[in-house]
Amino acid sequence: MLPGGGQPRRPPWDEVGIHGLHRQREWDDVVTVEGSADGDEIAFVVLDESVLVESDGELPDSFTDAFEGRLEPPYRVVGIRQDEDVWALGARRIETIELPGVDGDELDLGAGDEEATLLVDGARVFGSVPALEALARSRGLQRFAVHAERLDGDLWEVAVAAL
Repeated sequence: MLPGGGQPRRPPWDEVGIHGLHRQREWDDVVTVEGSADGDEIAFVVLDESVLVESDGELPDSFTDAFEGRLEPPYRVVGIRQDEDVWALGARRIETIELPGVDGDELDLGAGDEEATLLVDGARVFGSVPALEALARSRGLQRFAVHAERLDGDLWEVAVAAL
């Protein structure tokens, strides 16, 4: 208690939201654009020379051109309708890899000290995907997790993390 009966003032870093670890940045760039599209959400992936639409309907050119000159492909875009024809678009860079002859649509490869585990569409399978293992090892990782999702044909979006 302070002289005069007042309570001591707490420092601002003791408030919720001011201390602790910061949240990872989700988007590499965010813009607002005008355009007409179906629904209230859209999703697409911009590759070097093509656009893969992951939501229903067609995309206006203003959406696909929104990050041109701002981000190098490949990147994933998610859009949310803000008003009748106003959309907020967030883009995040992605890494892609060609994996010919691989089954499934989702792969998870984990390697620890003794063995590797491969999941294809959530089911454990025997074997490995040498290209995914080589990708992780090229980064100097001995213990790692690799997640891959098929984008189109033999093209996969991939994320590598150290364990």
